[in-house]
Amino acid sequence: MTAKECILTRRSVRKFKDTPVDHAILEGIIEAASYSPSWKHTQITRYIAIEGELKDRIARECFDAWPNNGTITASAPMLVALCMVKNRSGFERDGSYSTWREGSWQMFDVGIASQTFALACHEQGLGTVVLGIFDQERLSNLLDIPEGQELVALMPVGYPAEEPKAPKRKSVEELLSYRS
Repeated sequence: MTAKECILTRRSVRKFKDTPVDHAILEGIIEAASYSPSWKHTQITRYIAIEGELKDRIARECFDAWPNNGTITASAPMLVALCMVKNRSGFERDGSYSTWREGSWQMFDVGIASQTFALACHEQGLGTVVLGIFDQERLSNLLDIPEGQELVALMPVGYPAEEPKAPKRKSVEELLSYRS
């Protein structure tokens, strides 16, 4: 599969088969995701793979604001939490901001890593979707997120039980402009 084929065929998957995700496959995906570019090569993204009873508990208890995310999580054999090491990406060594974007650059780095992770999953025949609505405080406590890190997003992972169609895309003319 070419990079373009991978990009064009990857979809957000919300229904999964109950087939477990082999840990060796996940480790290969994380290795690929580690090549994501990051601010001054800080590599701030961290991953926590969650399975079994803890994943099921999270599905039941951490999605009150958007219950469908709990349903999606319950259907997946694995949930991956993406965390970031805080105050490194977009910061100078003395703790000051490097750009006018201040501390927001770190979310950009985790976003790049999450897309790389999703594409690497797709290449392995796995589906995923990025979830951003969850009880961050409760989930951070359940996962015992280390001090100095922050939980950013969740990604259920598994073999797709659906084949979502590509939604309509905006035209290149609408997305691109030139200046000279």
